[in-house]
Amino acid sequence: MAVMIYASAMALHAWDAARDDAEWRQWLAQGRDFGQLTVAGEDGGYPQVVPLHFRFDGAALVEAHLAAANPVWRQLRRRPRVTLSVIDDYAYVPGAWRAGAGARPEHGVPTSFYAAVLLRGAVEIVDDHAELAGLLNRQLAHHHHRGAEVAVGAPPYGPMLAGITGLRLRVVEVEATFKYDGQKSAGHRERVAEGLLRRDQGRDRAACAQLLRRGAATATADRAAQPKVRE
Repeated sequence: MAVMIYASAMALHAWDAARDDAEWRQWLAQGRDFGQLTVAGEDGGYPQVVPLHFRFDGAALVEAHLAAANPVWRQLRRRPRVTLSVIDDYAYVPGAWRAGAGARPEHGVPTSFYAAVLLRGAVEIVDDHAELAGLLNRQLAHHHHRGAEVAVGAPPYGPMLAGITGLRLRVVEVEATFKYDGQKSAGHRERVAEGLLRRDQGRDRAACAQLLRRGAATATADRAAQPKVRE
């Protein structure tokens, strides 16, 4: 099922966009299963943001659960349209690393590197205990759970089902950004990569890996686009 539709909420440039569905799907599949669910506010109030673990089926379905007492359910029953945001591999890049050739380092423009995927769609609320048990078992399997399964009416988890509500998010729109100086030269990216590896703090190594991966993909695409010269 193709769901890739790029909106403009993140001021998306062509060079920062995911190259295809496979890129953002693979990025999520690499252990990125924690995000923030944004729900419409009540009567024009602030949006509600709920951190949660989730399971993405790799196609167009997200499953998760929250405590039944969570106040977000009231809004979800009224307005089920949500955005699930996942952000990782981010790093602050000092201006000195990005100064152009011949420019003074202190005149360089700093930026942020990051990968971000926004999954949007309508939430289906799961109250039925049998359906909820299945949903929870799929989540547990995703997280390599080594304990008992969830079964209605059976200990240890069955009696706890009344305190949990599940959700299914049917993804209809995706906005995926990989912001790693894709518009810059190979030499520029290599210089910034060296800076990230030297600093080696926080997610610097992950950001560097994305920077080099995206750069290599750009070089490959550029070579493929070059016209063949007949001898």
